[in-house]
Order: sequence, then structure tokens, then C-alpha cells
Amino acid sequence: MVRQIRVPGAVLAASLLLTLAGCSDPASPGTGSGPGPGPDPKASASRAAPPAGGGKPAGGDVLPGMVTTAVARTQLAALKVAPAGTMAGYSRDKFTHWAQQANKCDTREVVLERDGTDVKRDAECRAVSGNWKSFYDGVAVTDAAKMDIDHMVPLAEGWRSGAAGWDAARRKAFANDLANPQLLAVTAASNRSKGDQSPDLWQPPDKSSWCQYGRAWTTVKSAYGLTVTEPEKKMLTTMLDTCTS
Repeated sequence: MVRQIRVPGAVLAASLLLTLAGCSDPASPGTGSGPGPGPDPKASASRAAPPAGGGKPAGGDVLPGMVTTAVARTQLAALKVAPAGTMAGYSRDKFTHWAQQANKCDTREVVLERDGTDVKRDAECRAVSGNWKSFYDGVAVTDAAKMDIDHMVPLAEGWRSGAAGWDAARRKAFANDLANPQLLAVTAASNRSKGDQSPDLWQPPDKSSWCQYGRAWTTVKSAYGLTVTEPEKKMLTTMLDTCTS
């Protein structure tokens, strides 16, 4: 014979509440336990997986990950102003590129496909035909060999403004970033004219691109916590002033 034990309702309710509380993580978001430390933006940038297809740009922009002019102004105001660092110890080899992505494609081929139209690839994922319009100079191109993949913030400029202190994984993420507006297909001539110069020393010859260029440069520097010089910040402000909204 099994003896039945009656548990008072109040005791049972309290027990259930304690059980439910034990299933919740007091540190997880939405528990009402108060704000905890925010995510480390440097760690997030190096861990973030690139979006499928290299990240398609939003309407009106030619680059993915673009922010509004208002957000770019806020980002620019928050950037640390400091003199440019030295090139001591710099090497492009310290920024692993181009990294393999998927289906035999490296980062270069992903960007060529993303930034072009009617792009055809061979069995090794190399672009063999397509149509591209170079963002910097407005030149139309049908030969992929005449296109370069430019780093919006050049690797050497990144080195001078903070990347010298990064580890190899973070430099690789910076050199192959498909989520932020860091990579774009442009004519080899315009890319080599730009070199590793900051906006105060080089601007796209097609002035209609200045608004997007200023927003993109500012966003990348903000995402990676890089510094700007006073002349660089002044020219970025001028570029943002060309935006109509």
C-alpha cells in the first residue's frame, strides 16, 4: 500500500518557481539581470563568417555593410585621432590574402562575381567573362584581368593606424573582409593610382563616388578600431558633406 503525501499548494508553487529559475542562465540576454560587458568588437570582426555570396550591397550602394551618412558622422567623431605610425616591420605577407572561401573560390573571385554582372567562371572559379563598372573612375570593363580587388583601407594604411599590433588571424580577417565595405573591384589603373594613400592624399577621380567612399572608409576604420590623422579626418568630413542624405 502506497501512502499518499499531500503537499500544500503554496509549497508546490514555490518549488516550481525555483525549478524554473534554475533552468535560466542569469547571464544570458533578456533575463533582466542587468547589462553585462558588451561584445569585443575586435574579437567579433576576426570571428565573423562572411555572408553567402560575399554580401550583396544594399540598394543605391555598390558595397556591402554600408551605413547611413548620419551613422558615418557619428563613427568618424568617435575615431581616435593620432599621427600615422611607421612602416617598420610591415609586409603584405602578414595579411593573408586571398583566402579560400567556397567552391574553389578565393576572396578575389567572390568579389569579382559580386561586383560584376553576367560573370562567368571556369572550373577553377576564375572569372572568364563579365561586365564591371569601376567605382573609382566610372570605367566600364569586360576583361576580369583588367580589374583589381582594392582594399578600401589599404593594408599598409591599416598597419600605420593600428594593425601593426594585431595577431595573424585579425590581419587575415581584415584582408578578406566580405561583410564590411572593405573590398571592391576597380580598374587596375585606379587602384594603383590610389596605392596605400589615405583620403587626404588621394580621392576617387569620379567625385560622385565620394559620399560612398567616405562612408565606407569611416565604417572600416570604425569596425577595426583604427586611428585617423587630422588631415584624414578633415577630408572624410568633406566627403561626407557631398552626401545628399
